[in-house]
Amino acid sequence: MSDANARISDIVNSNDVVLFMKGTPLFPQCGFSSRAVAILDHLGVAYDSVDVLQDMEIRQGIKSFSDWPTIPQLYVKGEFVGGSDIMMEMFEAGELQQLMQDAQVAKAE
Repeated sequence: MSDANARISDIVNSNDVVLFMKGTPLFPQCGFSSRAVAILDHLGVAYDSVDVLQDMEIRQGIKSFSDWPTIPQLYVKGEFVGGSDIMMEMFEAGELQQLMQDAQVAKAE
């Protein structure tokens, strides 16, 4: 396992909900990351974020880690959920809310 993969694995497995994104939740740097943050904020769940623009190893590594070509990427309890389009589809269908509930994700403070 590469250093980037080991770091990503540690991040994913150390946090209940992680969003790998461009920018930060307060200052997203792309529309897709902004939409992902808005969905998570609306759900009121606690989540950690990783700004892939600050670390090129993570930015490239996350794509091979998940075998998913785009960012943002959402992980819940160590499992890859998807990008912003999948998040939106799941949210609109009520599936993302159910996933968070089933995973017993903490509420944001």
